[in-house]
Amino acid sequence: MQCELIVDARNATGESPVWHVAEQALYWVDIPAGQLHRWQDGQHQVWQGNEALACIARTEHGWLAGMESGIFQLQTRPDGRLASSRLCPVEHAQAEMRFNDGRCDRQGRFWAGTMLMDMQQGAHVGALYRVDGEGVLHQQLKDMIVPNGLAFSPDGTRMYLSDSHPNVQKIWAFDYDTDSGTPYNQRLFVDMRAYPGRPDGAAVDADGCYWICGNDAGQIHRFTPDGRLDRSLSVPVKKPAMCAFGGANLDTLFVTSIRPAGDLADQPLAGGVFALRPGVKGLEEPAWRG
Repeated sequence: MQCELIVDARNATGESPVWHVAEQALYWVDIPAGQLHRWQDGQHQVWQGNEALACIARTEHGWLAGMESGIFQLQTRPDGRLASSRLCPVEHAQAEMRFNDGRCDRQGRFWAGTMLMDMQQGAHVGALYRVDGEGVLHQQLKDMIVPNGLAFSPDGTRMYLSDSHPNVQKIWAFDYDTDSGTPYNQRLFVDMRAYPGRPDGAAVDADGCYWICGNDAGQIHRFTPDGRLDRSLSVPVKKPAMCAFGGANLDTLFVTSIRPAGDLADQPLAGGVFALRPGVKGLEEPAWRG
């Protein structure tokens, strides 16, 4: 399948792609750079924030974001800056932590996980939080290393979550109470140690299948709702980070990636944003209903 480079962004950690239907634009972040990016009509624009920016969701007039010190509301400014207002702080388990992967459920509640910035320590200090419409942060799960792969089924009654640390590499499924926003009945969905790449960011398509980036393997895997591998697509970089459906018909799969330090002779496009046409459609990403 043809894979198109749409932006040679050279992101250190390109994450959280979100297709903005009204604008027909792709937004994403570069986590350590604290940047919000937009690709619209072939034009690439960047806004600079003041701390690590990990995950985003649309709001009525801007963006909600999981950052380093809490959950923030963001506004893009004409001068290239991100105006930020902290909605709620977070009490991290220890110093040098930040938010990581996050998104809204189908009802518009924002979910995001936290991790230790030095992932190599393998510390089980990460947690998963929910932000309700009133802007209150609720811890739901804890004792994780790198919570990732968060996604919801089309009807919202199933939640997916992974831990992408090399010592874990598992994806779980939960039943999800759409009235209270509570996951329960956790069970193993996929053990990614049986497949190429660690589980990173994810998306769900209109058929209810789960797409997960295989970090370190340069692949995007599609699993059916019963956990069966349906197909794998390749990208020309080793570390695809997260995928999202977008485009005019929501039939383009956009993929952000990571640009590691060191020799990149074998992957000069690392940190870029790519587009594939997998032959299926996705779903519009819900906005936060705050």
